[in-house]
Formats: sequence, structure tokens, C-alpha cells
Amino acid sequence: MKFKSMLAKPFASYIYKSIRRGMATAVSDQDSLFRDLLKTGSGTVFGKEHRMEQVKSHDDFKTAIPVRDYEQFKGYIDLIKEGKHNILWKGLPIYFAKTSGTTSGVKYIPISKDSISNHINTARNALLCYMAETGNHKFPDGKMIFLSGSPELERVGGIPTGRLSGIVNHHIPGYLRTNQLPSYETNCIEDWETKLDRIVAETVRQDMTLISGIPPWMQMYFDRLIQQTGKPIKDIFPNFSVLVHGGVNFEPYKAKLFDCIGKKIDAIENFPASEGFFAFQDSQQSEGLLLNTNSGIFFEFIPAADLQLDNPRRLGLRDVAIGENYALVVSSNAGLWGYNIGDTVKFVSLDPYRIVVTGRVKHFISAFGEHVIGEEVEYSLIKAAQEEGVHITEFTVAPMIQQGQGKSFHEWFVEFENSPADMQRFAMKVDENLRAKNIYYDDLINGNILQPLRIRTVKRNGFIDYMKSVGKLGGQNKVPRLSNDRKLAEQLERFVENPLSN
Repeated sequence: MKFKSMLAKPFASYIYKSIRRGMATAVSDQDSLFRDLLKTGSGTVFGKEHRMEQVKSHDDFKTAIPVRDYEQFKGYIDLIKEGKHNILWKGLPIYFAKTSGTTSGVKYIPISKDSISNHINTARNALLCYMAETGNHKFPDGKMIFLSGSPELERVGGIPTGRLSGIVNHHIPGYLRTNQLPSYETNCIEDWETKLDRIVAETVRQDMTLISGIPPWMQMYFDRLIQQTGKPIKDIFPNFSVLVHGGVNFEPYKAKLFDCIGKKIDAIENFPASEGFFAFQDSQQSEGLLLNTNSGIFFEFIPAADLQLDNPRRLGLRDVAIGENYALVVSSNAGLWGYNIGDTVKFVSLDPYRIVVTGRVKHFISAFGEHVIGEEVEYSLIKAAQEEGVHITEFTVAPMIQQGQGKSFHEWFVEFENSPADMQRFAMKVDENLRAKNIYYDDLINGNILQPLRIRTVKRNGFIDYMKSVGKLGGQNKVPRLSNDRKLAEQLERFVENPLSN
């Protein structure tokens, strides 16, 4: 056993036991955290405007602090960018995490001196829990890579600003720096394809033991390695044993990634975002991600059915139920208050509190009242693909609205690694799966309001070409699973192979 793995073993055991103890105190930890956040927040401009010093309970909090998204927070962020102190949290943020917005363009999410440990320690804890549970302590002795954004930071209002992954890169412990790839210079390359070539050149002859990133970009890395060497990943990196992923649902990419690797290896899923590191996979044996209940973030959950209401229910951790879809709302020691992060989650366990990410609040189709969400389309496609022996590279879904009853339908843009033998049968299976998953969609099909879904085959690398064409290739960018309009579908028309099927 080498020095780093020898040191990691007792530390992993210590952290693992601490996290196990925390599972039993999750609700009380949230209560204590809630009080601590209010104590600090009441001294801020935001806290004074919302009379936070008068908030004594969660009910008071819900009355005083409305749920907001970034557009409604932007005025406070602008004050921070002007150099104003104590706006959302004490002092100034130590960073802005820069991320793509929707209606507001670029978003600047504050990271405070108090909140940075949430991002750093949670990533660490996921790996340490894995070590303690599996006994795999060897991978820290090899080379590790995170396919991330550039670590180069600009200054906005005097505050260092960049992609979250680039910010985190500056906080990698010194004892791991010698294990980290690619080099800092390569990580700073903005053009993804140039960067990918350099990453391959730097890693192809190294003893890679851990690879981490968003699944579609890991797939591009694997494809480039195989293209260059003619070997599966297991032969290029014989000691590669841990794959760390997050950002999108792993299931649509899992089969192809493992085919490229050529053997089954352990995978660890994380749920990080610029707004906080919310959950992580603490066990290879249990479904779901452990909610990060004692790391500076107070969680609220809005039932998906309430999202369109003027006064939606806002539940604390003690009030959630298994199997219900919730919009995730956070208040944190970064200075976010009642902030709707835009993701939806579902609890798969309440002892401990484990979740799965089910989609995005704004990524849905309800052009006809069906309210189909990401979890449902992913399930429907993956189930059909498994039955037909088909591998999916990427996909997205949009409504096709046509005049006349029974003429409209859901249009699926799918890039296949290997195409179904019978596309019509495959589309029918996907449609049946979706009907079984969503009763509103089923009613619309039965009522002849909608036709069954149709599949457009996207040419090989078509989604990559699309992302390149809109300047979003690489980094943390990803294709939305669902759109409630035709904007993305119309852009993808250039990359399809076939006219409308079935």
C-alpha cells in the first residue's frame, strides 16, 4: 500500500462513520442550521428588508421570504457587483460562480467564505464513503481527471468569477495536485475539441485510476482515446476503477460508457450545482443520493402539483413523502434565500433521506396538458432501448402542434449508437412506456387529441455538431431533455437523417 492510500484508509473510516451518525440527526440538523442562517441573515440588507429578525419558525419564514428564481434575485446580485457589502450574506462573496441563465442571460451565483467548504468537502466525502464501503483505497495513488471548465477566473465587481468546476479546481488539496490531470495549461483551453486532443495526449500513457465529469463529455473523451489507440479503455487504463459523474441522468449514457470501458467498474453519482452541493452517492448498495443536510443549506420542497399556484406548499424535510415529485428550494450560507434552483427531485428513502433528480422545473412538455417530465421520457426510452438491445447517444423531445384533432404529437430527436432493427416497433414501445408512466399523456392518446410519438434519427455526432454551432460544446453544458416549444427542435432539423417516421 502506497503512502496516500495508507493515509486515506483511516480518514475514510472516520468520515464515513460521521456521515452515518448524521443520517439519524438530519431533521434536527436542518432545524439548527435554519436558526444559524437566520441569525447571520438578519444583519444583511436582504434580511432587514424582509424583517428576518422577526422570523421564529418555518411558517414565519414562508410568510417573510417568498420563493425566488435568479431573475428576482438579480437586483441584489447587481448591488454586490457594485461593491456593496452585507447584501445577501456578511461581507462580500469570495467568488461568483458564472453559469448560463435562461431569460437573464449569464447568472452570477455567490459563493461565500462559509459556503466554499460545502462544495469542496462534499466531493471529498463522496469518495471517502466509497473507499470505506468498498475497501478500494488504491485509486488515490494513480492519476485522476475531472473533465471541467477552465480554472482561469475573471473579476466581476472585484470578485473572482468563473465556472464552478474551475473555482473548485483552485481548492484541490496539495497532496492530490501531483495526481491531477490534465495540466493547468490544458485545463485553461476554451475550445473544447482542442482541449480534448490535449487531454488525450496528456493522459493516454498515464496510470488513470479515476475519471470524473458529465457523461456526454466523458463519452467524447473515451471515443477519442479508442480512436487513437484502437483499444478499449480497460486496456488503455488497466487500473481505472472509479467513474464519478453528475449533471445529467446517468442511465441514458451508462450502457455505451461501459461498453467503451470494456468492463464493469464502480460509479459514484454527485448532485453539485453553482448554488450548492446538494447530495451525493454514499453507498454502492442503496438507491439514490444522500441529501446534504448539515452543510450550510436549508432545504424546502414544493410539490410539483403546486408549482403553478400563487401560494404553493413549502415543505420542510420532516414533511416530505417517498415518490412525490418536488421542486427544490434552498436557503444557504452563500446568501441564497428561498431560491428555486430549477431542479425537481423525488425521495426514494426517508431513513436516511435519499433522493433522485427527476428533471428541471422549466424542462417539460405540457403543450396539450400532459406535463411530461424528464424522468418519464428517460425511463420510457431506456426501457425500450434495453429490450431492443439499442444504445442511445443523446436525445431530446419537443411538441409538434398541428391543426386538427389527432394530428399533433411529441417529436423525439434521438441519436443512436446502433439503430433499432424496426424503428416503428421501437417508437411504439417508447410510446407505450410513456403512456404507462403518465396518465395524462395516455388520456390524450386515447382521446385522439395526440398521435403516438414520432422519432427523428439524428445523424452520428449530430448533437455534438449542434452544440458546437451554438457555442456550447464541452464544459458543463448539456442538451435539455424536454422543451415546451420548438426552438431547439427547429435548430436540430439540420442534423436529422430521416423524414418523420411511423
